[in-house]
Amino acid sequence: MATPTAIKTPQLTINGRSCGSADSLSVIDPSTGESFIEVPAASLAQLDEAVAAANAAFPAWRATPLTRRQEIVRGIKDVILANIDELALLVTTEQGKPLGNARGEVGASLRQIDFLGSITLDPEVIKDDETGRVEVRREPLGVVGAITVWNYPILAAMFKLIPALVAGNVVIVKPSPYTPVSTMRLGELLQDVLPPGVFQVVAGTDELGSALTAHPGVHKISFTGSVATGKRVMASAAGTLKRVTLELGGNDAGIVLDDADPAVIGADLFWAAFSNSGQVCAALKRLYVPESKFDAICEAVAAEAATVLVGPGLQEGVKAGPVQNKPQLERVRQLTEDAIARGGEAFFTGEVPDGPGYWFPTTLVRHVAEGVPLVDEEPFGPVVPILTYRDVDDAVARANNTDYGLGASVWSPDLDRATAVAERLDAGSVWVNQHPVVTAAVPFGGAKQSGIGVEGSLHGLHGYTNIKVLSVKR
Repeated sequence: MATPTAIKTPQLTINGRSCGSADSLSVIDPSTGESFIEVPAASLAQLDEAVAAANAAFPAWRATPLTRRQEIVRGIKDVILANIDELALLVTTEQGKPLGNARGEVGASLRQIDFLGSITLDPEVIKDDETGRVEVRREPLGVVGAITVWNYPILAAMFKLIPALVAGNVVIVKPSPYTPVSTMRLGELLQDVLPPGVFQVVAGTDELGSALTAHPGVHKISFTGSVATGKRVMASAAGTLKRVTLELGGNDAGIVLDDADPAVIGADLFWAAFSNSGQVCAALKRLYVPESKFDAICEAVAAEAATVLVGPGLQEGVKAGPVQNKPQLERVRQLTEDAIARGGEAFFTGEVPDGPGYWFPTTLVRHVAEGVPLVDEEPFGPVVPILTYRDVDDAVARANNTDYGLGASVWSPDLDRATAVAERLDAGSVWVNQHPVVTAAVPFGGAKQSGIGVEGSLHGLHGYTNIKVLSVKR
């Protein structure tokens, strides 16, 4: 079994160099609740240095032909593959997920390169006749500030880094203070691939993130995180009218139709809710089932839950890890206890390791409804409420009655019927017989307060560009 004893302290990366700092961040292993490393925390002066280096690097990177930028970006894949074991170990140690899942996260991040490494950004010709020619071109924005989240540190960074670079921008990544280590190491590894100032990593507290979003030398903010923080990011970016992409939280509903077979979908429903210990923005967080199938669905989901070993990510056979940080653990615990106090029943409660660490058992709750915070809010942890409905119109109305709108799903063997219901759900992504599915080639973003803009696909790439119209009179 791998151990974290060989972990070396990564540094900040500023203008092509590794840098220390007078300040530091203590990073906690959530499986022990104890600090395992101290990493440098960038000062505001170092942020200024990084922004200046990015602006200095931008003209040359912008002028680099797209095909050459893509060739360089494809070299990133080679570096990551050569270091995937180290990066996966860092992700597991700081985030808590099983080592195989961490390796899967790092591998999945490479799909951005596979998709965007050969894409074209040809001008759109609107007019070309004897009177003139009008083209719509996509131009890079400049310096992109990328603020990432703690549930998928490498994947979140790559979802922002690769399209930004391909579009011709330069990037400063500020990782979550809960999980900065793997991203800082990624920054070090890629300095030999990218020109100085093109990709920099500055770790720090929320104060550093606020300074990045307000900095006049930054031209776009791409943020992944909570709705509340996303609103603050947007307000801060307004001072300089920065472009923003906000991939925020969700309270995704899943609706099981009355023709679904619980034995067929039970395991998929469980993992839709509990992948990464429920710490997924687009996880299934409210499950609506017809009264006629309620007991059978509960039993089928609980049967899969009973197979899941929860424990440290480096332990063999573990399928789910801890909650990543103490504040999130307390939130999950409070929402669950409140639901039970309001009459809910935790009809399945799994086992967790004894001793320290941010452990919360896999928990299924029933006999709750709207008005209970566990149903109305996003818990972002290993707990899900299962609710009943009498008719589909009722289920759709209740599913849509939220300020969130990230994802949703419908479950039925009748694909036409399921699709008809899916079309009525207000969300950025609606899946049928699956939940969630996020890939590099498909746009992913939220409706309502679940975000602005999308990541992934050509649409996501366009989010790192400005439209420039070239109009020539003949």
